Amino acid sequence: MDQFIVQPLFGDGPVNAFTITNVTFWMALTVACIAALLILGTRGRALIPSRIQSIAELAYGFVYKMVEDVAGKDGLKYFPYIMTLFMFIVMANFLGLLPMAFTTTSHIAVTAVLALAVFLAVTIIGFVKNGAAFLGLFWVSSAPLALRPILAVIELISYFVRPLSHSIRLAGNLMAGHAVIKVFATFAAVAAIAPLSILAVVAIYGLEVLVAFIQAYVFTILTCVYLKDALHPSH
Repeated sequence: MDQFIVQPLFGDGPVNAFTITNVTFWMALTVACIAALLILGTRGRALIPSRIQSIAELAYGFVYKMVEDVAGKDGLKYFPYIMTLFMFIVMANFLGLLPMAFTTTSHIAVTAVLALAVFLAVTIIGFVKNGAAFLGLFWVSSAPLALRPILAVIELISYFVRPLSHSIRLAGNLMAGHAVIKVFATFAAVAAIAPLSILAVVAIYGLEVLVAFIQAYVFTILTCVYLKDALHPSH
């Protein structure tokens, strides 16, 4: 499956640290598309918005409301970072649905970096904002005293597992969807079942459009939840 194989963009040589690959190309294209959408969408600022302005405003308002509702007013300070995360993921997901495209967010190497950046950011924010009180996130004061140490260990383990689950959820869902489409597309070569195979591909492709948005939403809202824990760590 070519869309999961990292290859040099030019030539057939080995992939080194500074080799321009299909991954870097599609990541750069993602950034370019986001810049075009937001710059062109907000350049005119018409009272009656154009379609591109409407999309830009809807994306801005959607993420802003999400941050405010989940992380609170204090979380709005970090809205630019969360907005950047959402736009990058959702745009990369949608671009990955194009024929012959490369889905960068289906690679654990990409999603792991995004998840690790979120993990480090909220951990640093938690200690900077709360000091040692941030450790209260792991101490369930509402539980019986005898259970608190056990729950503290469980909370600590679940906290450090966050980057793993955060990254695998995004990459796994996208990879699985594309793999299923590939399987059904292969059956299209068999004349007897080709019509059913094509219908299945169309149906799954429609589902993948929905998944592309939902996974960006899930990644972003979990980031907001983690930010809320960092800003208000007490149980």
